Amino acid sequence: MLNRPCHFEIHSTDPEKSLAFFKDVFGWSVHKWESPTQEYWLLGTGDCCGPEAGKQPGINGGLMRSRDGKDRTVNTIQVDDVHRVLKAVEAAGGKVVVPTMAIPGVGWLAYCKTPRGIFLV
Repeated sequence: MLNRPCHFEIHSTDPEKSLAFFKDVFGWSVHKWESPTQEYWLLGTGDCCGPEAGKQPGINGGLMRSRDGKDRTVNTIQVDDVHRVLKAVEAAGGKVVVPTMAIPGVGWLAYCKTPRGIFLV
């Protein structure tokens, strides 16, 4: 069973300032992901591809322009069956806020909130 955080996503009202902050303060790498539908940058927090790959703790993330004018961080949790988990989210009082969608080359994605309003993907 997976059910572990595997990615984080920062929603920013000012992506350029946010990207500069994370590059300057933490030394994260930033790579624009080419998407025809939205602005999205991949954030590398460590050596994900070199000889030390997998030896460093932590996860990588992404940054996108906020769709609703609110800054937030969303945690991505890898699961074995997104449809089953979304049913469990709703049964436990959570809410699906963006329905399941395919992300080419990655898998399925949906956004939901816990009963207290914490965003999950």
